[in-house]
Amino acid sequence: MDFTIIFWLFIIVSTLQPVIRQRMLDTARRRILRELEIKRGSRGIVLIHRQETLALLGFPLARYIDIQDSEEILRAIKLTDSEVPIDLILHTPGGLVLAAEQIAYALCKHPAKVTVFVPHYAMSGGTMIALAADEIVMDDNAVLGPIDPQLGQSPAVSILSVLEKKDINEIDDQTLIQADVARKAIDQVQTTVKRILGLRGRFSEEKIEELANVLSSGCWTHDYPITVQEAVELGLPVTTEMPEEAYKLMSLYPQRSQRRPSVEYIPMPYTPRSPAPPPAGSER
Repeated sequence: MDFTIIFWLFIIVSTLQPVIRQRMLDTARRRILRELEIKRGSRGIVLIHRQETLALLGFPLARYIDIQDSEEILRAIKLTDSEVPIDLILHTPGGLVLAAEQIAYALCKHPAKVTVFVPHYAMSGGTMIALAADEIVMDDNAVLGPIDPQLGQSPAVSILSVLEKKDINEIDDQTLIQADVARKAIDQVQTTVKRILGLRGRFSEEKIEELANVLSSGCWTHDYPITVQEAVELGLPVTTEMPEEAYKLMSLYPQRSQRRPSVEYIPMPYTPRSPAPPPAGSER
């Protein structure tokens, strides 16, 4: 065979291989999601954010909740009958407050049961979305996170603390402006949390006030992990009966990497078994 033909066949196959692989991955995701929907009689929605890598340059790009996410989820909710439950599989570090609020409000307005599944973590805006659910299903080791607002690299509550520790005449104008914005941001987030919790009607006014204050007042650092036990102690509707389909879907959203994987294991369930006997003649 002519070398030129072999060369062009190689180019064509190399070009089509990623496309075919992605199509197969998309098909597998939809199949597992459909299995979950049939099993639970629900509409399944997936919101999973992984760190993406540019194909040519290899630079990591972190993904967060954005307006496109909210548009897609709102469209999915619109396409769901009012009597059909919604199951949202959530894995995210957070993101744009506006987008998270839109998703949370839309879930609150859905008349049927809303369940949020958290296989690993749903921080910040992800926690805000989880608060809109009738039930939050978490893996035993999964975590939620505080939803205190951040201004740039600084927590809003920390900016406000400057006003308490220094005389106002010693504070520059820029810091005073930031403090004013920080106060408004905290008030806005607390008001949003109260509305979200109030729309579902699961909590008393006193409990809503308590949860809004604890989650958004900055009593923890922004990356503080709220475990299942702590979430239950806070009074959130948390259970740990995670369906197997949620884990399967997570495995179909792999973290793209150009490097050697840092975690390796044989991907199959293990059951108790006796260790193999030592070879004959070996020392014990």
